[in-house]
Amino acid sequence: MTTTHVTIIGAGLGGLTLARVLHVHGIPSTVYEAESSPTARSQGGMLDIHEYNGQLALQAAGLMDEFRGLILAGREATRLVDRDGTVLFDHPDDGTGGRPEVQRGELRRVLLDSLPPGTVRWDHKVSGTRALGEGRHEVTFADGTSVVTDLLVGADGAWSRVRPLLSAATPEYTGMSCVEVYLHDSDTRHPASAKVVGGGALFVLAPGKGFVTHRERGGNLHTYVMLRQPQDWFADIDFTDSAAAIARIAREFDGWAPELTALITDADTAPVLRHLSALPVEHRWERVPGVTLIGDAAHVAAPNGEGANLAMFDGAELAQALAAHPDDIETALTEYERAMFPRSAETADEGTELYAIMFGDDTPHALISEFTAERQDG
Repeated sequence: MTTTHVTIIGAGLGGLTLARVLHVHGIPSTVYEAESSPTARSQGGMLDIHEYNGQLALQAAGLMDEFRGLILAGREATRLVDRDGTVLFDHPDDGTGGRPEVQRGELRRVLLDSLPPGTVRWDHKVSGTRALGEGRHEVTFADGTSVVTDLLVGADGAWSRVRPLLSAATPEYTGMSCVEVYLHDSDTRHPASAKVVGGGALFVLAPGKGFVTHRERGGNLHTYVMLRQPQDWFADIDFTDSAAAIARIAREFDGWAPELTALITDADTAPVLRHLSALPVEHRWERVPGVTLIGDAAHVAAPNGEGANLAMFDGAELAQALAAHPDDIETALTEYERAMFPRSAETADEGTELYAIMFGDDTPHALISEFTAERQDG
């Protein structure tokens, strides 16, 4: 077995899956993470983990039992409601779906707990990377320290500090942004909104805008308010003034049913603005010895339910390639990238089509047709 030590930048789901599957195969790694601790910030909302990628990664990691213990029953239910509150599509979670829902933070904790102590080095923000020749690279951190490695993997997201070693591409704004808010303990404190959301995911859509809401653990409702607007439009909103920002965003939904607009106006948290950016669909690079990328660092796209799954699958596939070629890193990296490039391009294309369906002129009827076709095929 190779004794090459793998240096991973980023302790998201992709980087941690890579480290775990490497550990399963006896390959040592260190993960460097900019955050100061596992609880330094909220780890996002619900994730549907798919049979054809995310679950395969967890199988490779030997963590399927732990994963099953995180699944929130009933959360695969899907409801689509018109702007006046009329239910247009309602499919319960009947237990036959292949995309069980879990909380991202809980899944991350399972991965962290599966690694040997000291694998993750917290509070290591990367300030730069440079090639030293012969497949070796140096990573410099904000505190002035550095490491030199024979195998560097960027798992550090959309604005990767490792990517420039391979590609000059940078993510560009997709034209769509989201504003995230929560309603806590909704069944007790926000019963009308809890009722319209139902047991799983709610979609309320109009051309260029809409709500996507998930019921999380404890009856919390996590809403993504989607708006197709230029970035300058959002720059005119003062998000440090939560009440004013919420009121301004809510005006885009004047006339919608009150139980729907309450998903914004009754928010128990400050609104968080996220501009959605993407790399070119066909993003790829020429092989550079000793370095590669996984997850959003390699192929960030507008959120379409695949990002976390792909990152985990990338990590597992890369680890398995390295285990299969213990004495030939370059063969392993070439094998991994050759499969990853078309896989990520296909998924990005599908995501672009999904956004056109969700927020195009024929919404919500186009999405109803899509959901209906999926149910018939499944």
